[in-house]
Amino acid sequence: MNRQTVLIVSGDPAFARELATNWSGEGYPPEFTVLAEGLFGDISGGQYDLVIADGSTQVSYATLKPLLVSAGKPAILIHSDPTVAFSRSEASIIELRRDPSTLETAEKNWLLTAVVVAREILRRLASEARQHNAETKCAAVEAEAVLGRYMIEMRHTVNNALTSVLGNAELLMLEPGLPAHTVAQADTVRNMALRLHEVFQRFSSIEKELSVAARESSKTRPRAQAAASGR
Repeated sequence: MNRQTVLIVSGDPAFARELATNWSGEGYPPEFTVLAEGLFGDISGGQYDLVIADGSTQVSYATLKPLLVSAGKPAILIHSDPTVAFSRSEASIIELRRDPSTLETAEKNWLLTAVVVAREILRRLASEARQHNAETKCAAVEAEAVLGRYMIEMRHTVNNALTSVLGNAELLMLEPGLPAHTVAQADTVRNMALRLHEVFQRFSSIEKELSVAARESSKTRPRAQAAASGR
């Protein structure tokens, strides 16, 4: 899976630096991209997973919130409303209060809260991406399985047809007085019929191998589950 990207939007360099520093404990941190508020614009098609926007002033909050709504992606919007510490608004936007007048300890707590919320959002996004990828692969495998089952079910019909083609080609080759090119064409038909017969014989062999593998797997699964549970 590709490395996740967090877009930090703020006109304060310390804002992005503090966020990245408090994220340093993460084993595999995301890639941070810092963007000034004035360059934010409409980023509905931006290549990022999460945006953390510094709207701690009334002007920046009023400017950034509608842009985040139009972008339609997960976002954490920092505000300075003293009456609301934490809220969830429209378009997957989580609003978190940052009071510039708070003490250093409270400010650090705010940063930790922002990082924890952001990490949980990224984990959910990664989980959804894995689920989507698994569902896509499962659908492709199921389609291939349907085709494989159909081919296996039809092998007897195809083999019967190939037997008829093979027999008639051999009879034609034994017909006296045929031109050499006709005999050569009949021999080509015979060889192709034999090759197709070998292919469908291989399907039968694969079916048997899969059946044996399924039986062996059903035998070992209980032992593996018991070992995993420590019994």
